[in-house]
Amino acid sequence: MTNLDGFININGDGISAIEFIFLTALLTLLPSLVVMTTSFTRYVISLSFLRNALGTQQTPPNMVLVGIALFLTLFTMGPTIDEINQQAYAPYVNGEIEQAEFFSRASVPLKDFMLYQTDTSALELFCEMSDTEIPEGEIDVLAEELPMRVVTPAFITSELKKAFQIGFYLYIPFLLIDIIVSSTLMSMGMIMLPPAMISTPFKLLLFITINGWELLFSTLVQGVR
Repeated sequence: MTNLDGFININGDGISAIEFIFLTALLTLLPSLVVMTTSFTRYVISLSFLRNALGTQQTPPNMVLVGIALFLTLFTMGPTIDEINQQAYAPYVNGEIEQAEFFSRASVPLKDFMLYQTDTSALELFCEMSDTEIPEGEIDVLAEELPMRVVTPAFITSELKKAFQIGFYLYIPFLLIDIIVSSTLMSMGMIMLPPAMISTPFKLLLFITINGWELLFSTLVQGVR
């Protein structure tokens, strides 16, 4: 009994209580890690901007937008996940490396991906605020040297900037339709008719005509890969 005081039995294997608490906390933070270390933020914000620009209110619903963003994230993160599996997960499962080495190896491909998407100005800002010196060299060197606490906020800042840029470009054509419809209704004296009721079908027609979903998805994915 004494030898098992600090261990928890899971499927016949004993793990330390501290390790069990750490893994539980990691699973709790997993959604935040997915949002903060991948391009999920860019995708879901861009899709929300598209829905607002179309004026369709709750169509597609939030669940659909989150699902689309999640699977686009899995698609673009495929090479990074494979690299983490080869360099960190497989050796850890085979007992070749310890847990600390696993996290150290797994963070390098992830930081490599994030740094490729991070603006230099954002990285310099957070390095300056954290009193961290930016090492000289290519992105591979930066991924090994810079801590995750600097790379992650710089990456998120860049992702938010790019998502809002995409949102701006999405709004422009649909805003022009709103302006044309509103001007036409005012010139005809039909000021009591809501412009959105007339402009929404034209927006949907334009979006379908240009094959908007494929155009948007290809632009989002190619902007990351």
